[in-house]
Amino acid sequence: MSTPQIQIQAVAKRFGALTALHGIDAEVPSGGALCILGPNGAGKTTLMRLVAALSRPTSGRILIEGNDLASQAERIRRSLGVISHQTMLYEDLTARENLRFFADLYGIDDVEMRIDRVLEEVDLTERIDDLFRTFSRGMKQRLSIARAVIHEPSILLLDEPFTGLDTAARDTLASSILRFRGEGRTIVLVTHDLEQALALSDEFIFLSQGRVALRGRTTDVDLPALQAHYRDVTEADIPLESPEAQPSRSR
Repeated sequence: MSTPQIQIQAVAKRFGALTALHGIDAEVPSGGALCILGPNGAGKTTLMRLVAALSRPTSGRILIEGNDLASQAERIRRSLGVISHQTMLYEDLTARENLRFFADLYGIDDVEMRIDRVLEEVDLTERIDDLFRTFSRGMKQRLSIARAVIHEPSILLLDEPFTGLDTAARDTLASSILRFRGEGRTIVLVTHDLEQALALSDEFIFLSQGRVALRGRTTDVDLPALQAHYRDVTEADIPLESPEAQPSRSR
């Protein structure tokens, strides 16, 4: 059996007296897609920041392609692309200038060719020399996608990327994620949108109070069942991986 591309092993994160994550375990195979679900404050963004090498676990470890993220973060970051509801782009730069800045950070040689390609992929070629601050929310998120993939990462980390988008922009983003999956990229997605979770991922975990309360495959549940599990997780104190928390398909 091949080694999973992402391995999260007994990961805990504490902030002083507050424990945000309690011994989280999860794996994502190469080309797979994991969705992280749960209420606000469950630890979803904390876990995503750890996988993105933006923070370090208090205990446990995260392996990317078998390599320890804590000791090799600088090198492994080249394999990661991060998309969130925050664009991480500069308002007073043009689309081209923003992408050139990030391309230079990764030492990309064929910068202009790469910029042209990713802007075409997100349908922003005609706005290449317009200031970012003139873009709509949906256009800003499309440029954020271009930023995240300009260095051709094998792993994409998406932290609430649908926040604040209208229906058309959400559909565009979902189509982009499906395209990335078709290209064989590995996806980790944090979202409150259960319908998108089912459509865009292979497996899911529910976090509750920093623990994995439920995990399963999206093929084993439908939307009503997932909604019911979500209510169970958010309204009840479900023990970690308890038998009654196992997913089942509603009939």
